[in-house]
Amino acid sequence: MKISYRPRGVCSRLMNIEAEDGVIKSVEVVGGCNGNLKGISSLVVDMPVKEAISRLEGITCGDKPTSCPDQLAQALKQLT
Repeated sequence: MKISYRPRGVCSRLMNIEAEDGVIKSVEVVGGCNGNLKGISSLVVDMPVKEAISRLEGITCGDKPTSCPDQLAQALKQLT
């Protein structure tokens, strides 16, 4: 399954995610902190969707109530 998600409250503008049988196969993030988001994307590939959600959900960025990892978790919820 492939989804495109428009994050809210963060610098990134679009997240394209592909998962198969409950496992993340690819993540591409447009905008945001390029190096950090490439690193996060690489780390979650081959991880179960539910595990990635539990690890990323609730992470904040500075004084913002959300972050790119948290928004990735929100996007991944669409796959469960």
